[in-house]
Amino acid sequence: MSVSSEVAMDREQALAILKQDADKILQLIKVQMDNLTMPQCPLYEEVLDTQMFGLSREVHFAVRLQLISEETGKEILENLERQVSALHEAFQAQKSPE
Repeated sequence: MSVSSEVAMDREQALAILKQDADKILQLIKVQMDNLTMPQCPLYEEVLDTQMFGLSREVHFAVRLQLISEETGKEILENLERQVSALHEAFQAQKSPE
């Protein structure tokens, strides 16, 4: 196996791992909302902040190793933020009186 194909595999693997970690955070948020944990709850916010910070550090590390581009890293984080925001909106709509 050539060095360039190993690097390509490393990049693909790094991207897959980052996406899996983002999905895990999204699933954690869904579970908390399904169990009626309010998004304004300090514990919920602490967990979300901690998880998002951890993922941002992983992304930063992968960018520094040149396994992913800075743009790809931003896309991963922004996509997760959009999905979490959509979950919050859906939760609020579900809980607000009609």
